[in-house]
Amino acid sequence: MLAITVRFRIKPGFERQFLERVCVQARTSLDAEPECRQFDVCRNAQNPSEVFLYEIYSTEADFDVHLRSAHFLAFDAATRAWIDRKDVERWERIENIE
Repeated sequence: MLAITVRFRIKPGFERQFLERVCVQARTSLDAEPECRQFDVCRNAQNPSEVFLYEIYSTEADFDVHLRSAHFLAFDAATRAWIDRKDVERWERIENIE
């Protein structure tokens, strides 16, 4: 399993718009992409301009499908001007080690 983490710093005045749009993106990804297993949206309680995403995909190829999807491309285009910084990391999710 592939875990994707994304940290955003949102430009002042765009926090609410970004949160609304990223929540739609999360729901659409879960509904439209069978291999998108999880898509959590989190906001820093002390700094509402910081948003964190935690996404799980079955494989790297499934994440690539996500990046080429019409809904992701629309989200990216709609929010790009609102974002001051974006950091994406790929992680290997470890399943229940005993």
